[in-house]
Amino acid sequence: MKRRAMISMSAATLAAPIIGQAQAPTVVKWWYHFDNPQASPADLIAKFERENPGIKIQAESIPWGGGNDYYTRLYAALVAGTAPDCAMVKLGNQSRLLQMKALEPLDGYLAKWAGQQDISANLWKMHRATDGKSYYMPLQYVVLYLYYRTDLLASAGVQPPKTFDEFLKVSQAVNKGDVSAFGMRGGAGGHDHWGSFVLGGGANFDKGGMVTAKALAANRWFVELGTKHKVFPASAPTDGFRQIVDNFKAGRTAMTIHHIGSANEMVQALGDKVSAVPVPAGPDGKGWTSFGDESNAVFASSRAKDAAFRWCAFLSTGENNVAFNAFTGQLSVTNSGAAKWTLHPKRFVDATANSTAFMDVLPNDTKTADFTRTVWPQNMQRALLGQITPDAMMQGFEKHFHG
Repeated sequence: MKRRAMISMSAATLAAPIIGQAQAPTVVKWWYHFDNPQASPADLIAKFERENPGIKIQAESIPWGGGNDYYTRLYAALVAGTAPDCAMVKLGNQSRLLQMKALEPLDGYLAKWAGQQDISANLWKMHRATDGKSYYMPLQYVVLYLYYRTDLLASAGVQPPKTFDEFLKVSQAVNKGDVSAFGMRGGAGGHDHWGSFVLGGGANFDKGGMVTAKALAANRWFVELGTKHKVFPASAPTDGFRQIVDNFKAGRTAMTIHHIGSANEMVQALGDKVSAVPVPAGPDGKGWTSFGDESNAVFASSRAKDAAFRWCAFLSTGENNVAFNAFTGQLSVTNSGAAKWTLHPKRFVDATANSTAFMDVLPNDTKTADFTRTVWPQNMQRALLGQITPDAMMQGFEKHFHG
């Protein structure tokens, strides 16, 4: 036999499948985002792969960018047919994803999943789509509250505010020199700050709900905190998550709104100089704060749906969910995990619990995604810069949702 023929036979023999050879593992592509760029799910992935040897997780960290970067890339990948098998998602984007027919219903999987009972019925209800189906696997949650610098408020002789009127008085008391009273987030994601005062003051997303006398007055009051009373830093129109946290830690602001995900970072920098309370209540005694969700979804385009669901379920199960939230800084969605939670100082867990009575979410509407990504920040920035009136801002929101 000639040498070339022998080489060809050897190559063919090596390429031929071996009887009994292990089948190639199923690869699940998963997209995620963390506020802390140093946090990694590597240990959880390794644990899952040990327990599920036929599945490999290909995880990719996607920049959050206030939500804009993450969802722009996700939508583009779904349209192009290059989306992952599953990804972290938020309720505010569920309608858009359903409109794109991008989501795989999970009801059939959930009916057979033992871990379903360890997540409260209320959470399942909040995550259910308008068609009655479940497309999201709850993963973590937060409720926004008011952070305050105990040292700065004490030096001004004031207590943390419980009402809008008290908020203005406290703001005026601490707004001195290089210290701005409130770290307002005017960039992407800042609608939650606005919501606490404007939705808490009587505005709503029903038809006409943005242009009632009460809604317009609440928005004027909020915008004027910056334009008239000057209690926001000059950078507020474009400030995002990183800026409000860094300004607060540096003592450039005395109060801001975020959630328990920032608590450990705050305590590491400030110790007992930081604490938290629920956001102030409006004139009618009611309040509004954002329920911040994070879930996983399996995409309809996936060729590994069963394996993708198994990974999502793993992350939402008992000790795995606790471990996941240990490095994201949010709260466990499981009853078992919440019962023995020790990952945040008690005062921040209490502030979260005391805020749940008036927590809410933005409308489960396809227009909400554009509202949070572009419409709200653009109009808020223009109002703070005096380019449009507060009333014109609200009229723009009303037009966006109702034409």
